[in-house]
Formats: sequence, structure tokens, C-alpha cells
Amino acid sequence: MRKKSKGLPLLIAVLFLAAAVLGGLNYFGTFLYDNVADSSVDIYLSNDMTGEQMLETVVNSGAIDNTATFKRAARHLGKADAFKPGHYRLRSGLGNKAIVRTLAFGWQTPVNVTFTGYFRNLDRLAGHISRQLEPDSAAFSAAFSDPATIEKYGFRKATFIAMFIPNTYEVYWTMTPEEFIERMHKEYEKFWTEERLDKAKAAGLTPQQVSTLASIVSEETKYEPEMPIIAGVYINRLRKGMPLQADPTVKFAVGDESLRRVLNTHLAVDSPYNTYKYAGLPPGPICMTPVSALEAVLNYRRHNYLYFCAKSTLDGQHAFAATLSQHNSNAQAYHLAISRQKRSSLKTDS
Repeated sequence: MRKKSKGLPLLIAVLFLAAAVLGGLNYFGTFLYDNVADSSVDIYLSNDMTGEQMLETVVNSGAIDNTATFKRAARHLGKADAFKPGHYRLRSGLGNKAIVRTLAFGWQTPVNVTFTGYFRNLDRLAGHISRQLEPDSAAFSAAFSDPATIEKYGFRKATFIAMFIPNTYEVYWTMTPEEFIERMHKEYEKFWTEERLDKAKAAGLTPQQVSTLASIVSEETKYEPEMPIIAGVYINRLRKGMPLQADPTVKFAVGDESLRRVLNTHLAVDSPYNTYKYAGLPPGPICMTPVSALEAVLNYRRHNYLYFCAKSTLDGQHAFAATLSQHNSNAQAYHLAISRQKRSSLKTDS
């Protein structure tokens, strides 16, 4: 009997030890071991999903190596229906507990939103941004056109597009249109440093006018070395009270982006954007302005040119002139080059 009584405590101790080991293994298997299926996996959980749908989205995403232990961990932690909307990048090394906490506390991974300019209007920007963030284009368009929002940031409808400085921005995927606009306003204020404000003032322009002129420059040429020269031409015209006579503004007034040649019928269009008909700058930018064009206006080239036209070399660059007679000579050389090119093309085709 004494031998049996000595063996019983040992058996109990062994059973407790085994239970502890099994419990530890179960805890490790459920909560701690690496359960990300690849080195890096992206998951998107949208606002219109229920908690159950979010859990199933994660389970079915292919991001989780062992879905059974993941579900068990989520339920044990009381977070199975508590995941937050967002973009999450799960990396190798995360256990179930870390994954569940990341999703339940909304510890999102930021995304990069990029736009590079040249959008004709904010509706097009809305479509572009909606392909990179969760809200749809209608939500962005509505926010971009809201009069109270536009007034809040000190703009008019015609100039509001100037607040959006093209760049790449790190944001959260679930960012609302209102939050996006607030961020763009902060970036706008950050862009307009004291140095840039001083340059704008020296040119006789406000920041919004700089954007308007830069939008014209960016439509005249994509060849960046010429941008400061063209900006200088227009500033010379403004100072002399001459109409800008910028073809891109007429195309904007007509509303036809595909227009290749501006004819007399187009020049007769009665619009404040028709800079052949009305002197000075138009009411606002004719497109979202790339930073290169903004810098070109702020650092415009000082010269005496008042005119420019396409070069006879037909390479997309421009010939500049200080007098109308020189400009007419440059324009004639360009048209002769075009005629020669057409004749050469006809000979080749025949």
C-alpha cells in the first residue's frame, strides 16, 4: 500500500506536466506561431462588410497559413466580429494573436496615392483617386464640388483645383473624401513656402494665379527646359496689358480636348477662358498643374520675348521672338516645314 501511495503523486505530477505541455503547445499553435502564408500579403476590408464577412475575407484571402487556428484565436480573444475596415499588410513572422490584434485595433498599413497633374477637372481626379482608395468616385466628386468646402479653404469653384499639388502621398486606404481634401490643403500650405510666396509676389501674382498661368504653360509644352521661357513670355504680355492669346485656353473654352487647330470660329467663342477675346488671366487653371510648371512660373526666365510658335525643326520645341515681324517669320518657316513634310509623305505613300 505504501508503494502505491508513493507512485500516485508521481503519476499526478506527470499528468499535470503533460497537460501543461499540451496546453503550452496549444497556446503556441493557436496564438504565437508564424501563421502568415507568404513573406508579405495585402488584405483589404471595406466599410460595407459585416464583422463575419471581414473574418471570412481574411480566411479566404490566402494570407493565413492555418485558418483553423486563426479562427480559434479570433474567437478566443473575443475579436471574431470586431475587425476594422482598412488595408493591412501582413508579414511573415506574425502569429495569430498579433494578426487578430492588428485587424481588431485597425492598425492599418498606409498606401501611396499618386497623381501627376494634367487632369482637366476635379471629376477626373475623383475617378483616379477612387481607384486607389476605398470611397467611390461619386463620393469624391460630391466633396470636390461642395460650395461650403471650397469656401472653407479660401477658394472659388474655378480655382479649387489649384489646391491639389500633384505628388505621391502616404495615406490610409479608408480615408474619406473630406479627410483627403484636408490633407491636400495641408500639403498646399506646405508647398507654398515663404520663398515661393515671395517669388509669386515679385512676379505680380497670387499663388492661385501662379497655378492658373502654370496650367497654360504646361499645356503649351511638355518640354520642361522651355517652360520658364514660355512663362516669361506670358508675364511680359501681362505686364504690357497684351492679351495672352493662348491656344490651350481657347480649347478649354470650347470644351474640345481633341482640337488640334484653333480656327477663327473658335476664337470667337465668348468665354472668360478665351484669352484672345479677354485680356489677363482666365478665372482659374485649365488643368491640374504639375509641379514642374509651377516652378517654371515662379522661376520664369527674364527676357524680352512676346511671341512664340512651333519650330521649323518640327521637334516639339518653340521659336521665340521679341517682335511681331520676327514671329511672323518664325511662323512662316514652321508652315513651310509642315508643307514639305506633307509633300514628302504623299510621295512616300505613292
